[in-house]
Amino acid sequence: MRKVPAILREFTGVEVTQSALTQDALKKSTGVIGNAYQQLRAGVALAPVTYTDDTGWRIHGQSAHLMAFDTDQATVFQIRNQHRNEEVRELIPADYAGVLATDRGKSYDADELSDVDQQKCLDHLKRNIDEVLETKTGPARGFGLKLKKILGDARQLWRDQRAGKAKNFQARAEKFEQKLTHHLRHRLLQDEDNQRLLDGIGLQHDQGRVLRFLRNPDVEPTNNRSERALRPAVIARKLSHGSKNIPGAEAFSAFTSVIQTAVKRGASSTFDALHNLFGPKTTAASSTEAHDPPP
Repeated sequence: MRKVPAILREFTGVEVTQSALTQDALKKSTGVIGNAYQQLRAGVALAPVTYTDDTGWRIHGQSAHLMAFDTDQATVFQIRNQHRNEEVRELIPADYAGVLATDRGKSYDADELSDVDQQKCLDHLKRNIDEVLETKTGPARGFGLKLKKILGDARQLWRDQRAGKAKNFQARAEKFEQKLTHHLRHRLLQDEDNQRLLDGIGLQHDQGRVLRFLRNPDVEPTNNRSERALRPAVIARKLSHGSKNIPGAEAFSAFTSVIQTAVKRGASSTFDALHNLFGPKTTAASSTEAHDPPP
């Protein structure tokens, strides 16, 4: 925002202040951009699969959360002071008919979302397993190593299926379900860390949230898509240190959602995407002015 006035003056001769740009952005975030943003938000609840993740943000120097919801049709952001199931349910209702791909955040395990089909990110599960393995030696490593191998092999089967290389996919997928079910069967283990792995990942598997990607071809085994969607916002955070106030946070969410969705849908540039929203109204007004008789 500091650089744009100088660039406009240098290349176009247009004089505009940083404050004018900010005020106009805030106005459009509750106008044409805000309307487009609300449509994108409403569309998330209709998507067959949604990938979500969050990262830190700041509003007036106070800690907040930037949440991303990525679907095949759109990428939607929202910034909230907290990250609870209430904030998740602003976009993913309790009766969501699709699949929600998430990390292991507690917000997603709330009772209010218990009826939502989920896929827990295999990368996060692998990280949990690796953290335990780092502290184990000898036989105590066996449980984690076998669990890691089952998940890794299942993910490779999914890759092969996507590449058209998986023979007898359905039968092999069912075998992985059986292997994982047996390995995560309810029992007492001697090692406390392994027991926590068994109880935690076992509960997710009992709810069908570990190998859902083998049963539903539209679901990916990780939420990496939403992590990638957050990267431009993370860069913006480093430059801006967040938002000064709630209206600014809403404006950032709206503009970023509209722009990244336009790119996802094949817009040739950010300029074209915004011009398509601003242009028709501006053009119509200019046309009217051009044909109005002088006073």
